[in-house]
Amino acid sequence: MTTSLDAREAIYTDGITALRGAFSVDWADRMRADIEAAFAEARSRPGGAVGRGPNRWYVEIHPEQMSGFVDLVTHPWVMAVCTAVLGDDYRIVELGFDIPFAGAVNQPWHRDFPMPEVTRTERRLDSLAFNLTGVDTTDEMGPFEIAPGTQFDDEPDFEHGMFPPKSRYGRYQELATRKYPQRGDISARSALTIHRGTANRSALSRPVLVLGVDAAGGTNSDKHDMAVTDRFWATLPAEVRDHLKCPIVDRLTPITQKHTIEGLVMGDA
Repeated sequence: MTTSLDAREAIYTDGITALRGAFSVDWADRMRADIEAAFAEARSRPGGAVGRGPNRWYVEIHPEQMSGFVDLVTHPWVMAVCTAVLGDDYRIVELGFDIPFAGAVNQPWHRDFPMPEVTRTERRLDSLAFNLTGVDTTDEMGPFEIAPGTQFDDEPDFEHGMFPPKSRYGRYQELATRKYPQRGDISARSALTIHRGTANRSALSRPVLVLGVDAAGGTNSDKHDMAVTDRFWATLPAEVRDHLKCPIVDRLTPITQKHTIEGLVMGDA
């Protein structure tokens, strides 16, 4: 197993790291079943899912919609990486998933949000995105593609602070690395590292869970609306309650997605 210090070094150097076989295949299959149930519910109502390109969707969910939520956020590697990169007071702010279906096209190269000032001026990363696949990824499924080492690329000419101009695409193509995670694997990355989803040429969907975590003082929680019921909160171990910073409510309200990324809607046109 990679140590938390190794993972921190990889994230600061390459922008991404991973732990193979963190969970069993059965656990990953239950996660996928939860994703599929949540997607069906989200698509049944206006605003339940947001497009991230043709045949590609993102849905934010509440922790109670994932049966393995506590398993995930208390996994020793996840907790250790969060602490090593973000500090002892890290905050869990996002739970959701992306699904590219058959016919999904190449996304434009992008980062998930503009670079925070603390990263620009101090070269300090204040957020992480953990990803877990619901399938054994193959090249035909449109794997995730990332340009290692680009998390600190400056952005004066990035559209919306997120989309580099096509004149820079040559650099990202040269650096591009495709990732082929298998069920049970976890990756951790800076969402600032330039990346894209690629075209899904298979007949299968490729669901991927997203867990977003901020350092103290991070602002990504402003983009998300997850909550927990007081009943669920009472069942959580202290090591989860200490880091889960979201509203505690009597009853959950279905989430209307608001983290729209306009530049992804049309794909890499």
